[in-house]
Amino acid sequence: MKKILVIEDDASVARGVREILSAENMQVLTAQTASGGLAIARAENIDLIILDLKLPDRSGEDVCRDLRKEGNPAKILMLTSKKKEIDQVVGLEIGANDYVTKPFSSSVLVARIKALLRPPAGSAKKVEEYSFGDVYVDFRKQEVLKGRKQVKLSTRELEVLNDLIAHEGEVVTREDLLNRVWGYERYPTTRTVDNYILSLRRKLERDPTHPDHIMTVHTSGYKFLKQKALTGTRVPDK
Repeated sequence: MKKILVIEDDASVARGVREILSAENMQVLTAQTASGGLAIARAENIDLIILDLKLPDRSGEDVCRDLRKEGNPAKILMLTSKKKEIDQVVGLEIGANDYVTKPFSSSVLVARIKALLRPPAGSAKKVEEYSFGDVYVDFRKQEVLKGRKQVKLSTRELEVLNDLIAHEGEVVTREDLLNRVWGYERYPTTRTVDNYILSLRRKLERDPTHPDHIMTVHTSGYKFLKQKALTGTRVPDK
């Protein structure tokens, strides 16, 4: 039985979520404060945390940061009334796995939770550590070095990079990444993948506009190359 922690100060919302997930044969624990939620998350073996952004003592972002700094592996689904994409990007950068905006239907919530808990297709093909160019990545410790400088990648960025490296030299479509990394096919838009690719290039490539490793295969998707691409006249990769 999967163990779910709901950190939500609105008792009616928490009660509704508990009823929905209990009907799906999930064990549900609840907390109404950030401090209470962190205490449970540290003491229990939690599979997924449903985390409200607005809590009375601290923000959901703060809770998420703390959990990821401590290496807590639980999936994090954030609840928010913020609909602007920039808010979602900030949340994902600090380690959240997905968002649901309020109000939400029970079917949407259950679908998102099951998707996060389901092992992604092809998940057995993983890389533990890898080097390319002047970059070294330890996926187990979630540590990245570019030269001698430490680079901060979000959990999702590491998952995208791992999938590209695991399929080195192969064309990986946006749909492939959505299925294997996000775990479900109908994520809001494939543009989400493009945004993560752009972020990885900015952080890891020597020249993000002319990448040597994370390449675009036009009309198809992306391809990871360990060795530096052949030099010559190149069109900026957008």
